[in-house]
Amino acid sequence: MELLEENILIVDDDINILELVQRHLQSLNYHTYKAVSVKQALAILKDTAIDLLLTDIQMPDVDGLELIKYVSEHYPHIPKLVITGFPSVAGALNVIKSGASDYLTKPFTKEELKVAVKKSLENVKPLKLAAPKTSHQNLNIEMIGNSAAFSKVKDIINRVKDNKASILVLGESGTGKELVSRAIHYSGKFSNQPFIAVNCAAIPENLLEAELFGYTKGAFTGANENRNGFFQAAHKGTLFLDEIGNASLAVQAKLLRALQEKEITKVGSQKVEKIDARIIAATNENLTTLIEQKKFREDLYYRLTVVEILVPPLRERKEDIKLLVTKFLKKYGIEYKDRLLNISQNALAILERYNWPGNIRELENVIQHAVIMSDGIIDVENLPNNLKFQINFPESSLKSLAEIEKEYIQRVLSSTNNNKTKAAEILQIDRKTLREKLK
Repeated sequence: MELLEENILIVDDDINILELVQRHLQSLNYHTYKAVSVKQALAILKDTAIDLLLTDIQMPDVDGLELIKYVSEHYPHIPKLVITGFPSVAGALNVIKSGASDYLTKPFTKEELKVAVKKSLENVKPLKLAAPKTSHQNLNIEMIGNSAAFSKVKDIINRVKDNKASILVLGESGTGKELVSRAIHYSGKFSNQPFIAVNCAAIPENLLEAELFGYTKGAFTGANENRNGFFQAAHKGTLFLDEIGNASLAVQAKLLRALQEKEITKVGSQKVEKIDARIIAATNENLTTLIEQKKFREDLYYRLTVVEILVPPLRERKEDIKLLVTKFLKKYGIEYKDRLLNISQNALAILERYNWPGNIRELENVIQHAVIMSDGIIDVENLPNNLKFQINFPESSLKSLAEIEKEYIQRVLSSTNNNKTKAAEILQIDRKTLREKLK
């Protein structure tokens, strides 16, 4: 007798079909696991090395197609064989599109099952892989994207790059607001002048004024010398104020004067200094709400929004994901010393489907991790589980004690390979009682 090598998981809510298929497969020297629901199947998959999934389609709560989609992304190496009692051309196409390798129509013979299982196990082939190509050169500040949503941003950048009008860049966290600001600076005629980036949220409120405008010796404890601020450092160039909504009202008042009069005063000084810097501010907060709450000055808001740029979230520009992935593959391939990897079409499809709440920053982190953890190719198994297909189980309704008892007995029988003596021991009842309950 041959050794039992392949582990086959059988999923069907019909216990009679489960046992029939199990007997056939065991007689063919396969090791089997049984599940009467998708939820049970996922529990088995989590703790057991499965070589083939054999599942019904029509099941209560969650159907087999959902299970196939889940397994295709979380366990891509496992082939999927479907058994169904509802054959049709449309149904067959739907099954194959969901990721199944083949399907069997009920009723089927032991020989048909044998052939289908053997075929599914033998036809596990590597995924066809492909890597997108791009001609982009400057990966640090170049605006990557051809979507309509991002094309609007690039159009505004081209219009403002050669003047010093104040700009407010809005967008969710991780959308690339600083990258947009750098593109404005470095693509225009002031690119040879300094670009100074300041995160207003990262500097303590009591120090932000001094850091922005500078201070004189003795202005406060620790001020041991005269020092210029970020405004002076950005002379002739661009001062980028990120998270502007975090600036205190006192700092906002000084910013308003700087924008209106083009002059500043250092902390501890009475001397007015002229400034020549373009101001680009950015925030992921709703400034109009902060204005209503008296936390942001309305007059400063209008001074900052001579030009307003709304950077779209990644979920609104999914056409650009392929280009962004290519950019990050090249970036980290170079950074980690000649690890220039490709990505499979299946993995790329998952990236393009996901909604990216963390936007481009989240996408970059995923690619960086994948480059580190992959060998030669980035595939589905190299992606985080939260990106992959998820099954949302309906809330369980309250069940009778008899229904719960029935489900548990079936679970114990399944775990003991239908050994009623062993199942009775686990249930702490005699075989006669077990037989009665099975009726």
